[in-house]
Amino acid sequence: FNSLGFDLGASAGRAMLGVCDGTRLTLEEVHRFANGPVRIHGHLYWDAPRLFDELKAGIAACTQGGVRLDAIGIDTWGVDFGLLARGGELLAMPRHYRDPRNQGVMERVFQTVPRAEIYQRTGIQFLPFNSLYQLVALQGAAPALLDAAERLLFMPDLFAYWLTGTLGTERTIASTSQMLDPHAGVWDVELLRRLGLPAHILPAIAATATPAGPLLADISDEVGQAGTPVIRCAGHDTAAAVAAGLVPFALGSDT
Repeated sequence: FNSLGFDLGASAGRAMLGVCDGTRLTLEEVHRFANGPVRIHGHLYWDAPRLFDELKAGIAACTQGGVRLDAIGIDTWGVDFGLLARGGELLAMPRHYRDPRNQGVMERVFQTVPRAEIYQRTGIQFLPFNSLYQLVALQGAAPALLDAAERLLFMPDLFAYWLTGTLGTERTIASTSQMLDPHAGVWDVELLRRLGLPAHILPAIAATATPAGPLLADISDEVGQAGTPVIRCAGHDTAAAVAAGLVPFALGSDT
C-alpha cells in the first residue's frame, strides 16, 4: 500500500511517501518546499496557488519514481482558511494567522460572549488568531467579502477541494477554529449566531480517514496518477503527529 502524506507547516512543507506491507512501514521524503507569509500593503497572506503547485509536484515525483499511489493525505497548520464563491472560485488569498487585522478582536468578542462560556462551549485554548476571531475581524473589515462567501475551507480542505472538487472538512482541523462543539461534533451554530457570523458557509464535518474523493481528471493527467483517492486524514498537523506516534504500536515495535 503506497500512500503520500503532505505535511505543511508555517515555514516549510514536505511530501512523505509511505510504503506499508502490512507489518512494516517505510518512509521516504520525495519533495520539500519552503512556505511563509506574503506581505502586501501591510497585511500577511498565504500564497495558496503556489503551495498547491508544490503538492502537485510531490505527487508527480512519485509518478516519476515509478510509484502508483493508493492514497493521498494532507495536514497543515490550523485556524487559517479560504473563502469560496458560489462557483467555487477563491474569493481572496487566505490571510496569515499573524495578520495584524486580528489584533484586539478576541477581547471585543468577550464583550458579547464571555470568555468562560466560549471555553465551555468549544474547549479550545484562547489564541487571538483562532478562526472565530478571524471571521469577526473580517466581518468588521470586509463585510462584503463575507457576504459573498458560499463556503469556508480550512487550508487542508482547500487543497483537497482543488485536487478533488469535493467540499468538506475533518474534525481535527475544524476543532482549531474555536467554533466546534466537541461533545456533539458539530458546529456551534448558536455561538456563531450571537456573534452575527454566517453558519451556512461552514463545511460538512467528516470523520478522520474519510475519503474526500479521487483526483480530478485534469489533475490526474497533470501528475500521472489516475483516480487516486484523497483521504481526509487528521488535517491538523499536531493531531497528525499524535496519530503518527501510534503507528509503531499498530504495526509492531520493530516498525
